[in-house]
Order: sequence, then C-alpha cells, then structure tokens
Amino acid sequence: MAPTKPASQDPKLTPTQSADLLLAYLRKQNRPYSTTDISANLKNRVTKAAAAKLLKDLHERGELEARASGKQIVYHAVQDEADESSLEALQAMDAETARLKDATAALKVAEKELRAQLRECAEVTPVSELKGAVAALESEKEALGEPLAKLRAGNVKPVSAEERARVNAELAKWQKAAGARRSIRAEMWRTIEEFIADKERAAETKERLGLEGVM
Repeated sequence: MAPTKPASQDPKLTPTQSADLLLAYLRKQNRPYSTTDISANLKNRVTKAAAAKLLKDLHERGELEARASGKQIVYHAVQDEADESSLEALQAMDAETARLKDATAALKVAEKELRAQLRECAEVTPVSELKGAVAALESEKEALGEPLAKLRAGNVKPVSAEERARVNAELAKWQKAAGARRSIRAEMWRTIEEFIADKERAAETKERLGLEGVM
C-alpha cells in the first residue's frame, strides 16, 4: 500500500509577509483586536509571539494604532478623522459586550446555586408530600369547623357544664394544632417561594400545590 501523503500546509511566512498579513487583516476588519485574537483569527499563521513583535513595530512606524483596553493592548488600522467616531462606537460596543459577558457568567453561577438549593429543598420535603400535607390540613379544618358551626348555631341540645368544658378544652387543643399546622404550611410556602423569582410561575406552583385561598 502506498504511503499517504501528509496534508498540505501553508508555507511559512517571512517576517515581511507576516507584517503585511497582519496589516491587511486589521484594515479589512476595521476594528480593534488584541494580539491573541489576531493570531487566533489568522489560524496561527502568525504566532502570538511573532504577532506581538510585528504589531509593536507596525505601531512604532505609524502604520497601526494601538490603545490600552483593560490589561492588554489592542491594535487597529490607522483611522481617518471622519472614522474616529465609528472607532469610538466600536470600542464602546466592545466594552458593552465584555460587560454583558461578565453579567451572563454571574447569572449562570447564581442560577446554578439556586437550582442546587431548590433540589436540596425538594430532597428534604418532596412536593408530593407537601401537597398531601395541605390536603390533610384542609380535611382537619373541615372536621373542626362542623361541630363549631353547630355549637354557634345552637342546633344541639343543652349540655352540662362538664361536657361544655370538655368540648371547649378539646376545641382549644385542635385550634392550637390547626394554628401550628397553618404556620408550618405558610413557612413551607415561603421557603419554596424564595427560589421562584417569576411571580406568574410562583402563582402556578401555588395553584398546583393547592395552596390558593388557604393562606
């Protein structure tokens, strides 16, 4: 079997050819680029080290402009006075792009942390259990309300003082239990709500859990 031929490679450029390539690229793009970006965009036909030296030489000869951008130097083609405003606009766009990238990264970190916290809450108390607890509390509420309504309406025969005291004590005990459960339910919802920033989504979640009109 005949040996395969190595893939063809671009011929190595001389320093003059490399300088011409850098100059032509920046004139064509007509916007600032750092040494690293220029070398990468040219597929490393001019290495970063060679580009840094050549760009500096071109700037010193007045063939390129150079400006500080944060911790690095960016180069661009020499602009006519009429093009200065467009260059400033491009620099402003670059700055805004960098700001938005940083903000997006920060938001992604915050989203990841919130999702992790929400998963922890779900592991501690699954949504299905929360929904079951709410249904049980509703049943207890109805059970407590029926005898209380009869007592208030007077639709029962007179009872002795001892029976009334027993019923009142039992009612007070259940009212206290219902109040405690109501507090637990409200606290559980506040915990869930902290991780749902969108109000519409929070309302949908509350409805799905059966908590509308009961808090």
